Amino acid sequence: MSGQVLQAFSNVMTFEVIAYITLGLFIGYVVGVLPGLSRATAIALLIPITYKLPPLAGISFLIGVSKGGNTGSALTAILINVPGEPQSVVTALDGYPLAQQGKAQKALKIALIASVLGDFLATLALIALAQPLAAIAVGTGPVEITAVLIFAVTFIAAVSGHSFYKGLIAGFLGLLLAAPRLDIETGQPRLTFGFADLYDGVPLLAVAIGTLALSEMLVQIDKGWRGSYERKAAQLKESTPEGRHLSFREFVTCLPTIIRSTLVGIGIGSIPGMGASLSSFLAYAWTKNRDKDPSSFGKGRLEGVAAAESADNASVPAGLIPMFAIGLPSSASAALLMGAFMLHGLTPGPFLFRDDAALVYAIFIGMVIASFIMLIMGLIGQNLFAKLIAVSEIILVPIIVFLCVIGAYLEGSGMFSVYLMLIFAFVGYFMKKFDFSFVTFLIGFILGPMAELSLRQAMIITDGKITSLASHPVALVFLALAAISIWKLNSVRKLQAKTGAPPEEP
Repeated sequence: MSGQVLQAFSNVMTFEVIAYITLGLFIGYVVGVLPGLSRATAIALLIPITYKLPPLAGISFLIGVSKGGNTGSALTAILINVPGEPQSVVTALDGYPLAQQGKAQKALKIALIASVLGDFLATLALIALAQPLAAIAVGTGPVEITAVLIFAVTFIAAVSGHSFYKGLIAGFLGLLLAAPRLDIETGQPRLTFGFADLYDGVPLLAVAIGTLALSEMLVQIDKGWRGSYERKAAQLKESTPEGRHLSFREFVTCLPTIIRSTLVGIGIGSIPGMGASLSSFLAYAWTKNRDKDPSSFGKGRLEGVAAAESADNASVPAGLIPMFAIGLPSSASAALLMGAFMLHGLTPGPFLFRDDAALVYAIFIGMVIASFIMLIMGLIGQNLFAKLIAVSEIILVPIIVFLCVIGAYLEGSGMFSVYLMLIFAFVGYFMKKFDFSFVTFLIGFILGPMAELSLRQAMIITDGKITSLASHPVALVFLALAAISIWKLNSVRKLQAKTGAPPEEP
């Protein structure tokens, strides 16, 4: 193992890999700053350019985009009270009042430090937990894997969107969309309708770019681009001399909050479907309730910003734990990263450590390095990134639509992928409009081939008899959890409604 770690370290410490990590963080930061965009949208758009890259450079680049997007979203939340990502709503509760008091620079600095510490500690948790969990998962069979996938779809449906049944429908529609391809047993075309381009399945990027990126542009167009001018009209007080600097004492005061909130982010973020929004709200509520002066929160407390940002950013690496351990994406961003692994010929899950251990260790080392690069980038470039707030959607939307078309075309199926992307753009638009969780839809689509193979194998092992499940206790546990998620997880939604947390999307 030590030899693989040394090899992984030498593979990461090259100019190419470090450059792609830095570029990914920069692009992610820019996307996070621009309201209306999301890191999932950025990942979907950028997957095509990783085709020609080595797996380590391409995957590290996309993980950098994900990390940078979460960190950058705090900037607009603090400066103009417009969260770049849904979870940054919590950051704005105290960040914007601090900016109105002339303490914008102080708020931005504690947000950056909390983000980096949360991300770094959660990355260490990922490194510590992923391989032991994968070792346990290796001993599971098709019956257990099928039960886990059933639990995952029902659980994510229960906590995504406002309606469990709409989430469940979206998840099974995603599974159905994975059906057109050559049958895995007979090799015969199935639901391809005569299109040879569907023999390998519906192109991932056509679905991802359409439902995430282009559909969001349709939403922005539908809004009439009103928000751009409202943001420009926001008035901020100039930073006072005291508000430009974060003192060491203030940092030490916030440090216990950062550590506690990071633990919340790791715990909540590692559960599929829960995500960054809920972890941010829970960390903020915990910090507020245990404070001596809870009434001061929402009026400009550094601890409020620190709690939200550390929990938010900790959920990104934590969300990769189930992906690396058992091949189960926990969010739309993780699902897209899982798709990127597959496009590079890698299968996330327990066997990844056995077959490509050096690559996995290299990715982990790259994630640790990314945390330090993110700190330096934030300290140097926060003022530069802040200027991006003034960019209008009238400029952004045409550029992003162009990138959507190019990204779908480059996947390999030419105009066929572009046409599919346009179809799924409208599918995604109406899913958002009628509150069908496209996160559950996308995860169902990516898990489809694995679910089909596992189900077929499970049916053979059990001879199609439900009573045979008695000899598979692990599968029974997950099926029981799936049933509980149907009837009992309304409490999660009630908590989101009580705290004001938005339903988790990408």
